[in-house]
Amino acid sequence: MASHSQQMQTIFARYQKEVSDNPVDLKEVGRWAIDNGLWQPRPIDIQSKFASEMATALREEYRTDKKGRRYRSKLPARKKASGGETLFQWADIDTAERPHVELALQQRRKQIVGDCHQLRVDTDHWNDANPSSEQIEMIYDFTDDVEEMFIAEGIEDAA
Repeated sequence: MASHSQQMQTIFARYQKEVSDNPVDLKEVGRWAIDNGLWQPRPIDIQSKFASEMATALREEYRTDKKGRRYRSKLPARKKASGGETLFQWADIDTAERPHVELALQQRRKQIVGDCHQLRVDTDHWNDANPSSEQIEMIYDFTDDVEEMFIAEGIEDAA
């Protein structure tokens, strides 16, 4: 049996084939899928729903330090439970012990690296598939971008 993600991908592919392959807002695809009996909501796991909503809220919680840096106040770290289940443990950055903060920051860096890798693959694919078009160039050194953001925030000495 296809996974939920595969089922959703099949619905999108069918929409593109039957309706349009132009860029589309997913709410429009949703209306079409519901109208055609291709999708219905899954039963809700209340604890998972709560955890998802809480995680969204905690990701949006920021504080500003005495140097004017706006920082995320709650950090999640992904860990494996004894039964093999993946857990996300959240802590306040100002009170968490170093191992939690270090793991959380390392995991976020790994996500960024993963995003950059996929961006490179996608860019290279498009460039290879469109050799007669102007090639898309990507720069993966973000040092200047980060410094420009500090300056825009009025934080000239970020260290």
